[in-house]
Amino acid sequence: MNILSIGNSFSQDATYYLHDLALHSGVELTTANLYIGGCPLEKHFRNFYSDERAYQLQFNGYMTGFFVSLKEALLSRSWDIITIQQVSSRSGKIETYFPYLDTLAQKIRFLCPKAKLVIHQVWMYEEGASHYGRLVSYSGPDEMYAAISDAYAKATERIGADGMIPSGDTMYRLSKSGVGPIHRDGGHANALGKYAIAMTWLRYLTGVDVSDNDYTVPKEALTEEATNMVKTIVNSIPPMK
Repeated sequence: MNILSIGNSFSQDATYYLHDLALHSGVELTTANLYIGGCPLEKHFRNFYSDERAYQLQFNGYMTGFFVSLKEALLSRSWDIITIQQVSSRSGKIETYFPYLDTLAQKIRFLCPKAKLVIHQVWMYEEGASHYGRLVSYSGPDEMYAAISDAYAKATERIGADGMIPSGDTMYRLSKSGVGPIHRDGGHANALGKYAIAMTWLRYLTGVDVSDNDYTVPKEALTEEATNMVKTIVNSIPPMK
């Protein structure tokens, strides 16, 4: 399975462990992430038309040192899955998605007609994070999660996406479980968060049961309680049809 993510640092977090995690479930997949920090849908839209090599290419969780254009990446190989998302600070505001997402979906489908177009649902910030006053107008994670859930569901339906990877749902449920922090700076995922999101992608996109996945996050000590909680949450996710 070949996966291309049109995103930013949140898709970077999502795919960081995905390739190696998949191998431990007997699944061969490659991940390519088009990285611009804090990139919103509007900028992806403008980059498509400018054809600028503005994206750092990340492959299987690692920086390659190459810069590519959006169109160049879309045409570079036969993709099975192409993911797209809004920047986290605008994700709860559906009015910021359009008309950019409409046009991007149309162009992606034209250039890659065999690929499934999938929305990647991002996640809420941490309780007490300074991001709430500086970047968004929510009172806290519960309100931000509710707004994100509503906006992503509407966006998925509007463009007729083939699915939506529920990373935000996983992160919210994990945050309520009490097994440990899931953020590293108030917004981005820490090792546990990245592990959980990668598990979510693996489960949703391939349908595998992750119960016996024995992947160990390098240089990070995740507790057995935390990894078991992730597996329980993720295995309840219905796979993409």
